Amino acid sequence: MQSSTLNNFDLDLFSAGRHWHIYNVMGAHLSTRNGTGGVRFAVWAPNARSVSVVGDFNHWDPSSHAMENHDKCGVWSLFVPGVKPGALYKYAITTQDGDLISKTDPYGQAFELRPATAARVIERKAYAWGDGNWLRERSQFDWQHSPIAIYEVHPGSWRHHGSGRWLTYRELAEQLIPYVLETGFTHIELMPVTEHPLDESWGYQTTGYYAPTSRYGSPDDLRYLIDQCHQQGIGVILDWVPGHFPEDSHALARFDGTALYEHEDPRRGRHRDWNTLIYNYGRHEVRNFLIGSALFWLDTFHVDGLRVDAVASMLYLDYSRNEEDWIPNEFGGNENLEAIEFLKDLNDVCQSRFPGTLMMAEESTSWPQVTRPSAIGGLGFNLKWNMGWMHDTLNYLQQDPVFRQYHHDKLTFGLVYAFTENFLLPLSHDEVVHGKSSLIQKMPGDDWQQRASLRLLFSYMYTYPGAKLLFMGGEFGQRQEWSEKRELDWSLLQYEGHQGIQALVKDLNHLYRSEPALYKQGFSRTGFDWIDCHDSPQSVISYLRSGGDQQRVIVANFTPIPRHHYRIGVPVGGQWRELFNSDSTYYGGSNVGNPYDLEAIGHSWMGRPHSLEVTLPPLGLIVLGPES
Repeated sequence: MQSSTLNNFDLDLFSAGRHWHIYNVMGAHLSTRNGTGGVRFAVWAPNARSVSVVGDFNHWDPSSHAMENHDKCGVWSLFVPGVKPGALYKYAITTQDGDLISKTDPYGQAFELRPATAARVIERKAYAWGDGNWLRERSQFDWQHSPIAIYEVHPGSWRHHGSGRWLTYRELAEQLIPYVLETGFTHIELMPVTEHPLDESWGYQTTGYYAPTSRYGSPDDLRYLIDQCHQQGIGVILDWVPGHFPEDSHALARFDGTALYEHEDPRRGRHRDWNTLIYNYGRHEVRNFLIGSALFWLDTFHVDGLRVDAVASMLYLDYSRNEEDWIPNEFGGNENLEAIEFLKDLNDVCQSRFPGTLMMAEESTSWPQVTRPSAIGGLGFNLKWNMGWMHDTLNYLQQDPVFRQYHHDKLTFGLVYAFTENFLLPLSHDEVVHGKSSLIQKMPGDDWQQRASLRLLFSYMYTYPGAKLLFMGGEFGQRQEWSEKRELDWSLLQYEGHQGIQALVKDLNHLYRSEPALYKQGFSRTGFDWIDCHDSPQSVISYLRSGGDQQRVIVANFTPIPRHHYRIGVPVGGQWRELFNSDSTYYGGSNVGNPYDLEAIGHSWMGRPHSLEVTLPPLGLIVLGPES
């Protein structure tokens, strides 16, 4: 139980935008006054004429429980005796124009199931976490020299219950965790589970920034899922959306009758592409609302990091706008200076308060120093999605193999900038929706070539520098374009070809996690060196990955033609062996490769002191290592 009154210290911190436990102050909290139990409500509505609490405890009557206005900061509060956990409530706000509007709680920590929109009073009991060892180890997490392989999941469509409904958070714990352990991913990334009214938004149009969606259960049910992940050695990343919010009349839009959370001028306050509203990052209370939300998830749900959505749209005032449809900053530029400071502050606060957690930016432009510390002018993220690598690689693989030689630069250009940021390689949900087709359907050729090309894509990703992310279904070759309305096509696993793709991803995760050369220097130029990037006529590339004392040679053949007696340069002589081959029959391939040890002779080649002859499988990638 908390105090039923708000103190000036809390209100001053909030007004300054620096109250990092604001989720314990604003919203609805069980408390006592003079020995009587009830709920303290608090909401920010500085331009309202009056505010009252309405709910099922007062028959939704706006005249029953008028709130007190703390004039200096625009916060309204009230203690209502007798209100119990589970009660539904909203705020009835009278605007300066005299209109009465009904709003749900921006700081609500639970909501009704859509389409209902009322917030729900919850009892914040101390959840009995069992992940203490995980959190202690996480605080020392050397992520820059560790494998990071993320399985991106939409909880409502990963798998359905036999009755056709969604799985609950607890059912996901029972089914998803064993699957992730079996396939070898290090982390799960949940697409937004913050409360949202529209299924088709996939959670990216959030209305409840402090509440897990009730679609899959209670807040403690989500804590159970995360706790069980941690106890099994799996990290959990939450997709989080501070770039925009929906126009739904019950939520943040014109919250007190004015543009409170957003900008008044649509040239700054509206996303034309998405018909959503843009936060006013220059307002202290708005920044506090958002940073408080990030800290809320890191603190009370123990999440291991946040993937920040649509960062590019936050950074540029002219993002996806016509020339006459944006307002320059005070210096005449297109940079959103307030959003930049917000992002720096967000990353500094989150990482200082929760060491070892990861802040990831979905940033699709060449904005500099996204993953460099704010102290030297960076934005302060840990990782940035490498959208350039993703677009170039998929564009290349969608070409008929006959023509790939003319697009060879799509494979090589990425290494020009690969170490300017700490990059994550994403094959995400965005690539398998809106008519883009599934990953396997992007691949040209017959069924065999499609499966081989998909195996090659995954093998290339896992041996390329950077962290990894794969959207659910890709790991077994989902053929239908993804839809939030149905579960994945698990029935495909009755076919050997799809079993082979799944087996390949399992082995790639194992290879990646067990081979220091593939992760120790994944964000450093010292961890990668081209052996040959010029063989465009045969569409072959070869490169060296290094980590610690370990070196691995990777050779990829992007045509369906096997290549025998292909000579490559290697750093040391002696015996070499094939450690991995994406064309193995175990994965549904043709088993063209190098089953016997290879002898590297002292014949310099490709700038290396030794060389060896290998067989390159069709549409395949091999990993070679020297005999220890």
